[in-house]
Amino acid sequence: MPEMSGIELQAVLREQGSAVPVIFITALPEAGVRARAFAGGASGFLTKPFDEDALIGCLEAALGHRASDT
Repeated sequence: MPEMSGIELQAVLREQGSAVPVIFITALPEAGVRARAFAGGASGFLTKPFDEDALIGCLEAALGHRASDT
């Protein structure tokens, strides 16, 4: 993203009170970024290429998290 990183976007969403689930997908994984993503409440973190089971697992976790918030 040209304006901000995914980590920055996640922080802005949280600062604005958004509880929307966030799943990170990256081709350039960095351990520090992964740790920051989960510390910020990410529902998942996938590294390209990933298989459909990994994506489905992240989606289920994200939807389950959202359902438990209502």
